[in-house]
Amino acid sequence: MAITNITFKRLALVVCSLSCFVAVSKAQWYSPEKVNKKAYAIYESAYQNAMDQKYDAAIADIDKAISIDPKFVEAWLTKAGIYADQKKYDSSVINFEKALQLDSVFAKTYLLPYSISLAGMGQFQKALTAITEFLTNPTLNPQSIKAGNYRKSVYEFALEYDKKHPAKNYVFARKNLGDSVNSDALEYYPSLTIDGKKLIFTRRLSGDEDFYESDFTNGKWSKAKPLGGKVNTNLNEGAQNISQDGEWIIFTGCNYPEGQGSCDLYISFKTKNGWSEAENIGPIVNTDFWESSPSLSPDKRDLYFSSNQSGTYGGKDIWVTHRSNAGKWSRPENLGPVINTKGDESCSFMYADNQTLFFNSNGHPGYGQTDLFFSKKITDSTWSEPENLGYPINTIDEEGSLIVAADGKTAYYASDGSDTRGGLDLYSFQLREDIQPPRTLWVKGKVFDAKTKNGLPSSVELTDINTRRLVSKVQTDEDGNYLTTLPVGKDYAFNVNRKGYLFFSEHYNIDASSDSVYTADIPLQPIETGASIILKNIFFDTKKTALKPASIVELDKVIQLMNDNPKLKIVITGFTDNVGKPQDNVVLSNGRALSVVNYLLASRQIARERLQFKGLGAAKPIADNTTETGKALNRRTELSVISN
Repeated sequence: MAITNITFKRLALVVCSLSCFVAVSKAQWYSPEKVNKKAYAIYESAYQNAMDQKYDAAIADIDKAISIDPKFVEAWLTKAGIYADQKKYDSSVINFEKALQLDSVFAKTYLLPYSISLAGMGQFQKALTAITEFLTNPTLNPQSIKAGNYRKSVYEFALEYDKKHPAKNYVFARKNLGDSVNSDALEYYPSLTIDGKKLIFTRRLSGDEDFYESDFTNGKWSKAKPLGGKVNTNLNEGAQNISQDGEWIIFTGCNYPEGQGSCDLYISFKTKNGWSEAENIGPIVNTDFWESSPSLSPDKRDLYFSSNQSGTYGGKDIWVTHRSNAGKWSRPENLGPVINTKGDESCSFMYADNQTLFFNSNGHPGYGQTDLFFSKKITDSTWSEPENLGYPINTIDEEGSLIVAADGKTAYYASDGSDTRGGLDLYSFQLREDIQPPRTLWVKGKVFDAKTKNGLPSSVELTDINTRRLVSKVQTDEDGNYLTTLPVGKDYAFNVNRKGYLFFSEHYNIDASSDSVYTADIPLQPIETGASIILKNIFFDTKKTALKPASIVELDKVIQLMNDNPKLKIVITGFTDNVGKPQDNVVLSNGRALSVVNYLLASRQIARERLQFKGLGAAKPIADNTTETGKALNRRTELSVISN
């Protein structure tokens, strides 16, 4: 069968994933009818191979045809289209440019796919030039004009983004996680514990999705193995998220017999015998619509996920549900129109600072399809304008899920790079400095009864003392074990609370140079006569008795303690170091204790007869006054129980 001009055009454009947009200009020298007939016949074979997605065979046929007729323009264009379909954009551009060199007038009708391949290489200025020339063609139909203008807006966005975010010395160098993690199957949706030592991901084998784990030891990832226990089944489990402490996994289960809809959210718990059998989170969260891509906040109190349930702004939106102290999930709330668009938002990941949300979207301005973004939580219900992560993290193709390690620099995602072991592999790379969230440390330990030494289930709260905003609230397990995150660059009040006990108070000043992981085993004092605690977050200026505003978080904890225990009577005692005259120190410490009592009285919640105060100056030091560290410890405010 003879291959007509229309057939040639169809092949070139179908492989480029385009429609037949324009009529060929009659001014070019190239004519398909003048192509060597033997080359035609070979090209017909290339056409069939391309339609069957046998791209290597199609390329081989085209190369044979070109060797017979080197000026076979449409063969060069078709070869460019095949490479574009394989996302081999550098090879695609080479072949487009060869066709343009041979006949720029004939090939001009292909400037749109040529521009897309240029953008695939990150050459957005050349892409903009090409698409601008394409749009000058007076014979373009409305569909061509619409497609061209869309691509032009994308390239302009990319160039403007580069101006606003100069990369400086940034090099995007992604690293395949290697044969221990990746295989000839598909690996995707990575999830990481806060210490970076446990990687959980989804692997698809013969159409079945299961969870695998790998441990980071001695500088490398161990051989991945299926998760132990009962979480993996003969059904499909995917899109999972492991809690920062490594104790929970929440994932997407589709078409489960007990499911509410097509895909639901499920939870599994780490036990001594492996991971527990998954439980459906329930009908408050799951609907008869689609719920997927969950992400737990570091304190496990908020669960973000994507759903197309009633109330979306477009297709799929990101929602959040909150876990109560009783362990119940609330009715989901839409994150609102700042995050969600008329398009789709999914693959949310709440970073360890409990403030930075990463997600993907095809509704916000970007590079052409689904891009990765981040937004900062301003209040519990408001978010900053999402920011695109930029090229080359985002490309003209689809981007999926991304997570960021607690160092704020190292990101993990799935990609089908040139060094893939088979389809999607897991990779790591370094984020550009200007889009890095704050490095986040953590404190872990055990809460126990100071007398019996038995573990105590308790509430662990972390509050920014400057903004007075609760950063996280973690519930320990039944044995009193806890882990809570500490984003750098802030001062924190760290409090542990349990009914019947005095609260525990600590202060953490986490500056940019901090590099420690803190371990704090916390004894709680039962409320009884003589029990006492040091209030670590009461602050005064040097030689002053006025309370600093940063003290309010701690003082409000004292008010809560008094309200929870209406018969409790206490004494506030002030202490100083040994610098200065002893009598002056007594006066100073007495004035500071009085300031605390006055604040408590000003709340109008506590009767005067329940409060006493005194100042003991430098008496009863708890540390060596010969060092600055020791002096700082001796300058303290204590709360002691008179009666209860």
